[in-house]
This record gives sequence, structure tokens and C-alpha cells, in this order.
Amino acid sequence: MTLSTLSGEIWNQKYRFHGGDGAADTSVEDTWRRVARAIAANEAPESRERWGEQFHEALTDFRFIPAGRILAGAGTGREVTLFNCFVMGVIPDNLDGIFQHLREAAITMQQGGGVGMDFSTIRPAGAAVRGVGAQASGPLSFMDSWNAMCGTIMAAGQRRGAMMGCLRIDHPDIEAFIEVKRDRNRLRNFNLSVLVTDAFMRTLAADEEWELRFDGVVHGSVPARALWRRLMQATYDVAEPGVIFIDRVNQHNNLAYCEEIVGSNPCGEQMLPAYGACLLGSINLAQLVPQPFAPDSSLNEAELADLTTTAVRFLDNVIDVSRYPLPQQEAEAKSKRRIGLGITGLADALLFCNARYGSEQAIALTCRWLDTIRHAAYRASALLAAEKGCFPLYDEAMLDRPNLSTLDEPTRELIRQHGLRNGCLTSIAPTGTTSLLAGNVSSGIEPVFAYSYVRKVRQADGSTREEPVEDQGYSVWKQVKGDAPPPDDLFVSAQSLTPSDHLAMQAPAQRLIDSSISKTVNCPQDISFDAFVDIYAEAYHLGCKGLTTYRPNSTTGSVLSVEEPNARAASSAAARTPAVLEPRPEALQGATYKVKWPHSAHAIYVTINDMIEDGQRRPFEMFINSKNMEHYAWTVGLTRMISAVLRRGGDIGFVAEELKAVFDPRGGAWMNRSYVPSLLAAIGDVFENHLALVNGGEGPKADPLAAAPAHGDAPLGGVCPGCGSLTLHREEGCDKCIQCGYSKCG
Repeated sequence: MTLSTLSGEIWNQKYRFHGGDGAADTSVEDTWRRVARAIAANEAPESRERWGEQFHEALTDFRFIPAGRILAGAGTGREVTLFNCFVMGVIPDNLDGIFQHLREAAITMQQGGGVGMDFSTIRPAGAAVRGVGAQASGPLSFMDSWNAMCGTIMAAGQRRGAMMGCLRIDHPDIEAFIEVKRDRNRLRNFNLSVLVTDAFMRTLAADEEWELRFDGVVHGSVPARALWRRLMQATYDVAEPGVIFIDRVNQHNNLAYCEEIVGSNPCGEQMLPAYGACLLGSINLAQLVPQPFAPDSSLNEAELADLTTTAVRFLDNVIDVSRYPLPQQEAEAKSKRRIGLGITGLADALLFCNARYGSEQAIALTCRWLDTIRHAAYRASALLAAEKGCFPLYDEAMLDRPNLSTLDEPTRELIRQHGLRNGCLTSIAPTGTTSLLAGNVSSGIEPVFAYSYVRKVRQADGSTREEPVEDQGYSVWKQVKGDAPPPDDLFVSAQSLTPSDHLAMQAPAQRLIDSSISKTVNCPQDISFDAFVDIYAEAYHLGCKGLTTYRPNSTTGSVLSVEEPNARAASSAAARTPAVLEPRPEALQGATYKVKWPHSAHAIYVTINDMIEDGQRRPFEMFINSKNMEHYAWTVGLTRMISAVLRRGGDIGFVAEELKAVFDPRGGAWMNRSYVPSLLAAIGDVFENHLALVNGGEGPKADPLAAAPAHGDAPLGGVCPGCGSLTLHREEGCDKCIQCGYSKCG
């Protein structure tokens, strides 16, 4: 199969196997063969070849797309997990337990798994810490530790980890949690969600006071309506936190008789118990429409059912062939054998069938296709149970659970006879990268974001280039219809749809899915706040398990550079035109910051000058100077490169992120009581703080060199094991800390 330029790059960078002994995937066909062979190895020896061929057939042409961890890791022999995400264990409310769970999260992320945690079990800030006469710092302070760990760990050697942090709506620190993402320097590696209970929604409807409590003790109360509007305002402004209706999640869980859902994976499609894992794969609906845009076009539902049967067996095998970062995760996965089979390419498949996303026809087709998958998946799992045995915690009472009670009678009878191999079967995950790999088919259940856009592709040398990209549905339209303009009433996008259109697709689909759905409701930038709040109320009343919204604004920015289909030719030419650096004005205003790096005798001075455009200030150039000549070459190089980036304009926030991600193998330093992994990371902190100052609308001080404090202070001594400060010194044969009074003699 010939991949497009972008698909080929994604395959080569993320999913192609490069073995140390020279073994490698030479084509995407090799990748499919490698994965199919590895997953079929779990079958009986006499049937492995047959199942390997059947798995390969399902993978061919991206008809079935396993999650990225499976594509990248299966059959490579690497010490990685094939599960995309985990919800970690219940965090205990004590220091030893908290940091043990931090370690478990680090191990999980190192092997390639994203993690979700519920921090509601940690006592609120200000609560008494018995036995030491101190006050607790609260869950947000410990989340900072997870955030720093995530910034350090490179998941499976390829990417930064992903995390979801949850807090219950009745936790005393909920207001601080709601507001924390307004601080651009905190929890950047987290997605955040509030666990909203039915009791809160009832209190909200009654417009009554809502109690904030921990461990049975009431710490105060707040008007439910005020708390809800505070949550909505934060989401309106900065797109977080999201909302999970946690009671509904547990009420509709197939396995409610043997577990409690405590949190969500990073993208929200899998609500899981402690140490639960999500094993994902998607059926590409767009590949199952044989005659796109024909007057009587339809999806081949028989092929959909057959593909579902194969996909269930494939994912069930992954449970046994995968590695697990922690033994608790393996025990949890194998006791319930939970899988998350979903879909991708829905919006394009609807296009091919001449159905407008969000219309009654599209809703009816979506429900029909998902119901086909649901019944085929449960039948496949029952037959697997007959062949290989039920999952260990299977109970006949499952048939009374909401997701099984609506199955047709033949399927329910099959389950009565054989039980089930898998405790949960379906979920709809985001498929951003794998959908690009599959020829830029629409992602998951989402509408098409844009039919033509420009994607920035990072190169091996760190530079980026712009790649014009077309949605597969639009590309197929041109192949079938030639130069005929696509009809506006069919080719709707995430921007042109109303929030109600999004919910009209999500809510009925949720009733046919065991777990949850990763779905973002795109809102227009000028949507009123009251209309925005109504979206969440509508989602709750329609039966959704959770909701994430996105409203473009100056804080959240915009996801992609969008253009209309008829502007593609002009945009392609523009993408090939080198960017021109803005000329420098005669004079610029700025600020100079002093960075005292503890390992260097001389300070570093970082000057950032700003350009003023339309009354707004933005960084335009950076200079780095030092008397230490050892720094000369790299400071000059860094000055030129960063200044060139700043003069091009656009999104420059990544400059700070890239600098802060640099770790010095010789060790970092403690500065202002925070660990900074390298001198470059300290410069990144300076740039990030300056950028925050500029975005806040306040210009630098008139004499910044004189007024700006040193970014770091020379260490006073060794690291104190009591408080972590660099204030430990030797006195009278004892190690003493002048900061906290720690003392150890001998």
C-alpha cells in the first residue's frame, strides 16, 4: 500500500519497527504482518497461522486499526506495554503511600502507558496532619509532583506521557482545582476533570447549599449554583476542567457488581477502577462504504459484523501477550478482560452515505452501525467464552446490567449458555494520529475538523515544515465528482456545527457503548456564557457520561490553521514559500534577567526585547550573555536561533517548553527551592515568566536590570533530608538545617 507523504512520515516516526539487529519494517505491510503474527501467537499452535492471516486481513487497508501502543510495540520484543492507558490505584492519605503511587505512575509512563488518578483521597490544604503538628498542603501540591515527574519521563522512549487528574465536586479543595489551569505554569502535563455526582446535580437544580467534606467531616459549604458557574467559567475561559458524571458512569458499568470506577484515562473514553487498563482498537467505518457518494450508497453491515468478530478476538489476545508495568495492572486486566473496541472514520462514512453529521439521518445511521458492532461484539465474546473460558469474575447477574439488558434475545441466550470472555467490550477513543496514518480519515466519532488545513510537522533536526492536508472524505469527493463543488449542506465541519449538533450525535451513541466516548464539543468563540453553561446541562439530561468543550480564544488558541477546500491551491503555494523574518525596528523595549546558576562562577544575563503591535507586546528577540567563556558558543547559537523563531511570530510558547525539557546529565540545581534540571531549563523558566508577564498586559519595569531579582540563589549548603532546602551545614559534628531545624549527629 502506498502511503501519503504525511502518513508515511507518521508511520516511519511512530509505528515502524527499527530493530537493533537490522530487522525492520520496510513497509506498512510489514507492520501489519508483524502485529498480526505477534497477536496470533496467543492462539493454539495448530491455528496460529490461520488466525495470523485473518488478523492481517483485518488490518489491511486500515480496516481495523489497533491503538498506537499495539502498532508500535507488538512483535518487537521491547519492554513496553500494549495498553494505551491506565487508571492508577487509590492514593492513600499518607506521605509514604502518596510517593509510592507517584513511583508506580512513573514506571507505567516509562513503559508507554498514560495514567489517570483521582486525587480526592488526599486531605485538603490546611487540614491537620496528626502526629507532627503540621497542616496538610492538599492534593494540588502533590499533583505538582506528578506534573514534574511527567515532564521528566519520556514514555517508551518516544513521547511525553499523558495524565488525567480528577477531583470530586465535594472535595474541600475543589475551587482551587477548578481555577488551577489559569496559572500557565502549573499542571501543564495534566488533563483535568471534575467528578460530578448526581447529588450535586440535584442540589444544583434546587439551588441549595453544597457541603464540601473529606473523610466524613464537613469543611464548609458553598452555593451549588455559584460553584457550578465557577466551574463553567473556568472551562469557558481555558477549556478545563472537563466534567465526568461519575455516578452515571458507575450505574451503567457492566462490572458494577465487582468494582467501583474511580477515575478516567487521559482522554476520557475509559472510566476505570483502581489499576484498570484500557485496551483500544477502532473499526474504520469509512473503509466499509463500497460506493461513496452514490445515490444509494450504504455501509456493508455484514462486513462490519465480521470485522467486529475478528477485532474482539484480536484485542482479547492482546491481554495475554502484553507486558504490564505493574503486577496489580496485570491482575486487574486478566480478572475482567476488559477491551475497548470503537470506531473511527464515522464522519467520512456518513459523508459517503450522503448524510449530514448531526442530522436525523446521520444519528439513525450511527446508531444502526454501533448496534451492529454491539451485538457482534457480545456474540463474539460469548463464543470466545465457550472456546477459552469466561473472564474469572464473570457473574450471570451481568445480563441484568443496563448495557446487556437491551441486547436482542438470541444474543442474550448465547450469553446465558456460555457466559462472556470480556467484562466490557466497547468504547470510542480519539484516534488522532492513527487516523492520520490511515490517510487522514475523520477521527473517532468526531466531525471533520477541517477539510483542508496546514499541519506543522516537526523534523528530526528540530525544525518544522508545513504540510497541506486534506480530509479523506474531501479527497474521495474529488476522485468521484471531479471539479464539482462539495455541497455546503453535506460538508459540515466542527466549526460550522452547533453544540447541540455535537450532543445529538454523542448522547444516542453513548447508550450503545459499554464504557465512554472521547468527544469534544466545539463551541464558537462568540458563544455567550449562559449558552455555554446550557451545553453541560443538556449533556447531563441527555444521558452523557461526561463532556469536554473547546472554545477558541486568546488563552486556548486554535488547534489548526484552517482553510476552505477551494483555498487549497493557494495555501499549498504559500506553504512552499519560505517565511520572511520581520525587520528589526531601530529601538525595542525589554527586560534583562539575572540567572545565577550554582555550578557556574559567573551569572548569565538573559535579555528579552519586545515588539509592540496594535497595542500588544510580544517577544521579538533574545540575547544571552555571560563572562564565562565556556558558555560563549552555545549562548550565541541559542541567541540566534530563538531570536529567529521569535521574529517569525505565531505560537512561541513551545520555546519555553523545549528549553525546560533539557536535562543536564551532570545534574541540575535547586533554585528558589525548586529543582531545575539544567541551565537551559532555567533560561526556559525566564522566557516562560516573561511571556506570562507580556500576556498579562504589563510591560517590563523601567530599569529591569536593577529591579529584576536574581533568578536563582547560590546554595547555602547541602540538601536537607527534612525540607529539601539547600541549607544543610556541618556544625559541631552534626548536620544541621538552618531552614527547618533538622539535625543528625555522627
